[in-house]
Amino acid sequence: MCSNSNRRAVKMLEEIKAKRESMIHCASQNGFTNEMTIKLSQELDELINEYQRTFRSHKESENAGKTFVKMVKVMPGKKLVEI
Repeated sequence: MCSNSNRRAVKMLEEIKAKRESMIHCASQNGFTNEMTIKLSQELDELINEYQRTFRSHKESENAGKTFVKMVKVMPGKKLVEI
């Protein structure tokens, strides 16, 4: 990952952490079914989904063209077992 991606990841994770803390505080003060708690929870979900979309596609592009090896377990006197 290049340094711009690292900075972006750190920024996004800080936003996720702050939103999570806000949601937890709101829930402890107002309850889990409070309208604001639910709104914060939905915003947190969106931040997490954005993070996963951003960095999953980056990781997939890094892995493009790599060869994956199947693992096998060798048991004496037995057939090879695919893991």
